[in-house]
Amino acid sequence: MAIDAYGNTAKTTSTTTNTTTTTVADKTSLSKDDFLKLLMLELKYQDPTQPMDSEKILSQTSQLATLESAENTNTALETLAASLSSSMQYQGISAIGKIADTGSNAILKEAGKTADFELYFPDNLTRGSVNILDNKGNVLRSMTIGATNAGVAQYSWDGLNASGKALDEGVYYVEASYTKADGTSGSSRVGTYPIESIKFDSGKTYAKLGSGYVDFSTIKEVSAN
Repeated sequence: MAIDAYGNTAKTTSTTTNTTTTTVADKTSLSKDDFLKLLMLELKYQDPTQPMDSEKILSQTSQLATLESAENTNTALETLAASLSSSMQYQGISAIGKIADTGSNAILKEAGKTADFELYFPDNLTRGSVNILDNKGNVLRSMTIGATNAGVAQYSWDGLNASGKALDEGVYYVEASYTKADGTSGSSRVGTYPIESIKFDSGKTYAKLGSGYVDFSTIKEVSAN
């Protein structure tokens, strides 16, 4: 006959054909209910001639209160995290069709490769130019573009400056200025695109900007068209 930590008896019944065993599930940690049961059990079986010290009881009671408070805090945090996750998903869905700004117009130029990038034009344009800049805002290369329909357009930069010299690999910046079909001017830059759709994966929300998805939490600003 076995006795568990709470003074309960674990019974085992055996026959020649099969064996049925009733055991208490193994616990690697104590909950507040387990802690209280142990305290009550300790008080029940204490030596009457040497009762538990009142300071010890107060200490254990304090530990119980602390444990309960910690469990309640963990539960509240889990509920809050679930609520925030749900809120982020709804926020992402409501942002479909709006303009997202990633906060940067940077592109990466790698050695021996062309740098591909995308620009979003909210209106049809008749002509314009795409400018490659350094981190000080100096225009290193200006590429002429012709009539383009509204939407996301793809471009490539061969990594050369205006003189035809290959620039070092690194981070560069892209801006565009153009003339609309109605004759007015406009501008655009890498990093600003309409949110086409929202995807949920492994608890995270992703927004489709251009031809790819980005973590919704990295978007700096969402605005109306």
